[in-house]
Amino acid sequence: MAENGFVLWGAADLKDFSTPRDETGEGFDLALSWAFPMNPRIMADIRNGPNQDYADEYSRVNHQLNSISTALAAEFKQRGYRSLALAASSRTDTVNIKGDFPHKTAATRAGIGWVGRHCQLITRPFGPWVRLGTVFVDIELPCGPSLERNFCGDCRRCVDACPASALTGTAWYPGIPREAILDVMACDQWKKENYFQFHKGHNCGICSAVCPFGLKTLYCSSKHKKPPGSWNRQP
Repeated sequence: MAENGFVLWGAADLKDFSTPRDETGEGFDLALSWAFPMNPRIMADIRNGPNQDYADEYSRVNHQLNSISTALAAEFKQRGYRSLALAASSRTDTVNIKGDFPHKTAATRAGIGWVGRHCQLITRPFGPWVRLGTVFVDIELPCGPSLERNFCGDCRRCVDACPASALTGTAWYPGIPREAILDVMACDQWKKENYFQFHKGHNCGICSAVCPFGLKTLYCSSKHKKPPGSWNRQP
């Protein structure tokens, strides 16, 4: 992880969760999780809606995450362990609009961040301006400690900014159902009706763009102090 420039990563204990199964039909008790920072200037520019720069950055980072996940899973297998890479932004359940496993669940269990009122992971160094990677593995590693609370306080900027009114404003805690925080159908419909030109309506990002934890990252970069894990570093 150090060789690839990652400073925000950890192992997650997933013994209490149902995880994807590999070719042997077995699930996993543990996963590696990491956060890859997005370009803060691009993220700040989508406070009024997504644009092509954001769509391009989204694709670029997802491609890097998938490449690293695949390589890491292969490295584990070469060393004799079972492993499985979780694809970035892959909808395998189109009815319920979700993938095989939530990246942010592994991330909170690894202690990387908490889930904000916008139903996205928030990290201390980069706010929510990150994309997440996950690789399931059966190697024994020290995990967590997991984050069990949110640090959003009374802030509701993401809730007020959501053009689809899809955010309930409910604060996250471990185990809370997604629908208690986000009306995923309303979110998805708005994106498809208004931003279809960006990955067929899979991109918006307004709620993330207005988050104070993310805007703090922009201030840091404007002072020529790039945060750890510089966004332009190639893994």
